[in-house]
Amino acid sequence: MPTIGSLFDLADFPDRELFVDCPHVWTPLQRLSAYIASQTTPSFQHLCITDGVPLDSPYIWFNGRLRNARECIITYDDATKGKLAVWENGQFLHGASVIMAGAVIVGKNVKIGKGVLIEAGAMIKSPAIIGDQSEIRQGAYLRGNCLIGKRCVVGHATEVKHSIFLNDAKAGHFAYLGDSILGNRVNLGAGTKCANLRFLSGNIQLRQGETTLDTGLTKLGAIIGDGSQTGCNAVTSPGIVLGQDSLLMPNATAPAGVHPRKSVLR
Repeated sequence: MPTIGSLFDLADFPDRELFVDCPHVWTPLQRLSAYIASQTTPSFQHLCITDGVPLDSPYIWFNGRLRNARECIITYDDATKGKLAVWENGQFLHGASVIMAGAVIVGKNVKIGKGVLIEAGAMIKSPAIIGDQSEIRQGAYLRGNCLIGKRCVVGHATEVKHSIFLNDAKAGHFAYLGDSILGNRVNLGAGTKCANLRFLSGNIQLRQGETTLDTGLTKLGAIIGDGSQTGCNAVTSPGIVLGQDSLLMPNATAPAGVHPRKSVLR
């Protein structure tokens, strides 16, 4: 069976301790809820912010404090390339993050890194961790226990539930990820769905050749190694491990099981 080390380079991942001493590649998902709880505090607080109510003004997160940004000048450029820029009273606020008016936050345990952009219409349910220079775009839905690394994209109409994005992972358009891990630089084509629940009840079995391993999980989506890509409208079956630098072609459905490095699935 593949290992964490064979799928992911964790040298620059801020939360790499989540992956230490994992007996299986899905173990980080089993630890995810407790880990996020240990890393977040009720810091996302402001007198003018109410749970579940769209923000009526842009806000910035800067130097550990959330404040109204009505008086700020904001350049809404590509956050993943460090081009999001905020000035306040003529002073450039290096590393300031921006939550646009119209975003919806539910809960207080949301940890936001530097240079993050959360666009209007996004909904984030606590707890969540969003790493430096990531974008949560219009219409995105983070359903809780989401760990987003650095320079990631959770795009328009993309739903993420109990999942991990390593650095530079992108799900830009109309995607669904449940109980999944995207490796570094993974890119999901528009409409990609990472299914996490079998039609028939029972634990998800992970197959590799003649070997079958019971994961002990009733929900497990896709674990996709560094540098892999999916085409538009691709689907992964529940319980898939896709090796590094692999391709899942457009409109294809990847069968459950382990697929080695540099696989091409049609």
